[in-house]
Amino acid sequence: MAVAEKVDSRLQLVFVTGFDDISGDVITKTKAFNNVKTDATSEQLLAITDVLVSLQQLPLQTVRRNDTTLLTRA
Repeated sequence: MAVAEKVDSRLQLVFVTGFDDISGDVITKTKAFNNVKTDATSEQLLAITDVLVSLQQLPLQTVRRNDTTLLTRA
C-alpha cells in the first residue's frame, strides 16, 4: 500500500508583461512564493493572491499551486 505525504507547496502568480510584436504571443513574468503551508486551502491562497495582485502593476494571467508529494510504501 502506498502512502502519500504532501511535503512542499508553492504559489506562482503569472503576470502579463506584454505581447511579442512578431508572433503576437503573450509575454509573461512569474513570481513564486515558496514555503506555502501544505494545509492551506485553495480559498486561502486565492485570498492572499487578491492582496498580492492589488500591489502589482501588471495584470494577472494565471494562479498556480505546485505541490510536492512524497510517496512511500507502508
